[in-house]
Parts: sequence; structure tokens; C-alpha cells
Amino acid sequence: MATAIVNVPSNVGAVKGLDCQSFVGLRPSPNVRSFNCVRTAKKRGPGRFAIRASESPRDGPLRKLGRSDAECEADVVAGNVPEAPPVPPKAAAPAGTPVVPLLPLSRRPRRNRKSPALRAAFQETTLSPANFVYPLFIHEGEEDTPIGAMPGCYRLGWRHGLVEEVSKARDVGVNSIVLFPKVPDGLKSPTGDEAYNDNGLVPRTIRLLKDKYPDLVIYTDVALDPYSSDGHDGIVREDGVIMNDETVHQLCKQAVSQ
Repeated sequence: MATAIVNVPSNVGAVKGLDCQSFVGLRPSPNVRSFNCVRTAKKRGPGRFAIRASESPRDGPLRKLGRSDAECEADVVAGNVPEAPPVPPKAAAPAGTPVVPLLPLSRRPRRNRKSPALRAAFQETTLSPANFVYPLFIHEGEEDTPIGAMPGCYRLGWRHGLVEEVSKARDVGVNSIVLFPKVPDGLKSPTGDEAYNDNGLVPRTIRLLKDKYPDLVIYTDVALDPYSSDGHDGIVREDGVIMNDETVHQLCKQAVSQ
């Protein structure tokens, strides 16, 4: 059943223009057979008519569980609330089952963690050097140069220092690296075109390492900031807005190149 509320003066003639035979609101309803207009306004002044579409010529009062709304409301007001259904009895345990009280634990006991032997038997996560990824910083030069903002870290020469560092890492079981390049300022541009230069620093480094260590896992940093003259990770418009779609286009070309 659908109901439409129309703000009109309190007279039935004001709603005669409604196509009450075919529509409920704005949707056609072929099942509508009759309309009942119920006045909801005060005695004077403009009011409302509730136009109720029903599927039968006479709806009659709404029934719930065999009782009308008025009867149900009267029972609630009088405090005659229906009782909840009885709780089914708990299934019986076999004869001889011990009665065990619940343990008043404030936290879950650390089972299977008492000794190294038990932890080794049941642990779900293990870490080894094979799980580590070694970040390496490279540049076009031949010498290793310290990075001032990162004490103890160096930009490695891609021909010699990098190869030696990878060899040391493999000796201790680390066989995955990620490369971060330092590109000369002369190769940077607002659109970062050097990022997908097939003969750029990163592609040359990958070829060198793969020739020497074919099973080495190499990750690359797909980003424009090492190649951007603006220093951003995207193409910057004149008004300072990052151009997202155009940047993604460049990054896709970089990913394919590397």
C-alpha cells in the first residue's frame, strides 16, 4: 500500500485533478483499484489529504497477529505486554560429566609459548635474511659518496660500489634489493621524461646486476620525483596543482621501461 501526502486546501475537489486510477505518486501502478482520501488537516485553513492507494476496494483496519492497532496499543498502555516465549531447557550432559566452573581469567593464557622448542613448533611467522629487501642508493659517479642526511649511508657508484654491496648482501642471505637513483640535474625536466629512458641509470644498473646475478630480485622506485625539476612526485601545473592523470601516464611508461 502506498500513501501520497498533498498540501492543498481542505476540500476534496482540490485533488480531483490527480490521476488516481493509474498512478501512485509518480509511478504507474496497474494493481491500484481504489483510492481512499483521509482528511488530516485542522478544521480551518489549508490542510492535507492523505491519498491511500489500496489493492482492494475496501482495505479495512490494519490487522497484526489477528488484532487491530488500537487493540495492541491499548494492551501496551494497560501494561498487558505479551510474555516472551519460554527458554528451551539446556540439553543434558552424559552421566558422570564433571562440573567445571568458569575460570576467572582477565587475559588469554599464552599457550604453546613457554619454551623456545614449543615456539619453534607452533609459530606461524618466521623471518630470515631471505625476507629482507635491501635499499640501495646509486648515482652516475664511480665513487661512493656519503649521504649527509642519512649517516652511515652512501650513494654507490653503479658500476663498482653497487656490485660489491650486492655481493656482500648475498653472502649473508639477502637476495632482494630496491634501487633509489640520484639523477644529474641536467637530466631533470618538469615532466620527468628521463624516468622512462631505456638507457637511463636504473635500466643500465638492472642489466648490469642481472648479468652478474641472474637470480637477484630487484625492486625499483616507480616515482617521478628523482627525475622532476620541480622536485615533486608528479607533473605540476602553473597554478601549483598536481596533474594526476598525466602523472599516472608517465609512471606507467616508467614501470614498463624498468
